[in-house]
Amino acid sequence: MEKDTYKTITKPSREILFKDKGSKFFGYAFPVTNEEQIKAHIDELKTNHHQARHWCYAWQLGKRYEHYRANDDGEPNNSAGMPIYGQLQSFDVTNVLVVAVRYFGGTKLGVSGLINAYKTTAQMALEASKIVTKTINRNFLLTFEYENMNKVMRVIKEQDLNIVKQDLALNCNSEIEVREKEAERIYGIFEGIYGVEIKELTD
Repeated sequence: MEKDTYKTITKPSREILFKDKGSKFFGYAFPVTNEEQIKAHIDELKTNHHQARHWCYAWQLGKRYEHYRANDDGEPNNSAGMPIYGQLQSFDVTNVLVVAVRYFGGTKLGVSGLINAYKTTAQMALEASKIVTKTINRNFLLTFEYENMNKVMRVIKEQDLNIVKQDLALNCNSEIEVREKEAERIYGIFEGIYGVEIKELTD
């Protein structure tokens, strides 16, 4: 059975600082769900740290960890973005962007020094974040006449389901959220209630 949970952060980390041979690395972790948000955070950091030399980052998106990118932003190949991405993997988080902003201190760190600095900065930023585990859910729309309300609500209560939104006008519509591994079973229960229609909602 595929895993139906994922780990993420719910709010940005505090700013952390790592120093090595005069170079300063400011680290940040942000919760993100799309590339527009990622770009906005990076643009903001470039404005706030306009005198910095590099803004290296990595991100992972998708509840199944399907999309990721690492960017060295002018540092030697794979010396910045990949070590940051490695920390996203090691903390097993997704829908997260980690950025390390570097101010050059005059002494070169060498590739192994850079790898260590970016890895440590990313690790500190993630350690400064609150990591939570969320379930992967599927959403269903229930449509029923008012007289079936009690039956529907009983199942929702018994199965401890989350109602996302409901509209109880002439025809009742309830959108429910079901943990993925329970989805087929719950679908079957509602399908078996006379007068209740259930259909899956997709993004």
